[in-house]
Amino acid sequence: MKLIFVYNATSGKLNVLFDIAHKIISPSTYDCSLCALTHGAFAEKKAWAKFRDESSAEMIFLHKDEFEKQYGLRHTYPVILKDAAVPEVLLSAKQIGSVSTVDELIAIVTKKLG
Repeated sequence: MKLIFVYNATSGKLNVLFDIAHKIISPSTYDCSLCALTHGAFAEKKAWAKFRDESSAEMIFLHKDEFEKQYGLRHTYPVILKDAAVPEVLLSAKQIGSVSTVDELIAIVTKKLG
């Protein structure tokens, strides 16, 4: 199975710098709950990296502009999709927003991969 993780962020070096600053200065108003779960201010969280490395699922990580260009689709971001002819929502922005920790996200994704 292939999963597509789409962050509510725009690609590009300048945007990455703005995102880092936003996470540090005002983390409670940061727009991407998926990024907040999987990454600290400067790097990917170790538990998430381990999960990705050990998972049998293929995972693709895209910014919203990259996803829209590649798939020609729009969603409410962030979103986790199951790749298909038309990608299916595995976890919506609302569902991701209700997750509190990276460990909880890992448990939910693992269960959905079931």
